[in-house]
Amino acid sequence: MKWLLALLILLLAGLQYRLWFGDGNLPSVWALQDSIEQQQDSNQALIERNEALRAEVDDLREGTSAMEERARSELGMIKRGETFFLLPESETSQQ
Repeated sequence: MKWLLALLILLLAGLQYRLWFGDGNLPSVWALQDSIEQQQDSNQALIERNEALRAEVDDLREGTSAMEERARSELGMIKRGETFFLLPESETSQQ
């Protein structure tokens, strides 16, 4: 009976060794799961950025309002017949 108990203990120890230190052990599985979660978060951020860019491209293709908005904000352009006013900054806001 004692040899059966010893055999079972050895078998359990062998299985535990494989679980913690063998190929595909638990710590490496946990590290891989963390890596997968980080990559999925990164992928989600890139998907959202791509959707925003796709929406901007569609807006630029379909209408002139987006082009006009970009020309006004980035290039400082104005329409014909519009008057451009440049207001100087006050002394307090420059400090």
